[in-house]
Amino acid sequence: MSEFSHTKKVGSSGRFGPRYGRKIRVRVRDVEIKQKKKYKCPVCGFPKLSRVSTSIWLCKKCNAKIAGGAYTPETGAGKVVTKAIRRVIESKSKEI
Repeated sequence: MSEFSHTKKVGSSGRFGPRYGRKIRVRVRDVEIKQKKKYKCPVCGFPKLSRVSTSIWLCKKCNAKIAGGAYTPETGAGKVVTKAIRRVIESKSKEI
């Protein structure tokens, strides 16, 4: 093996080498980057939320355990629902 690592572009999916095709390796890399990233905790606000297991997220600062998406703490569908709820609450507060 050479002195330099050849995984700058491929990142964590470099372990697959030439197997499985480029498109699938890029998808795997993107998912792994998302799941290993530290997210902002919805409880304390610090960027210490990390993935413990599938859909389970733990804040290293306040020890809050949160259920979320498999690879990100908040799913796309969850964002849509939160927006809809916020819109309903705002429309009711304008009526009063």
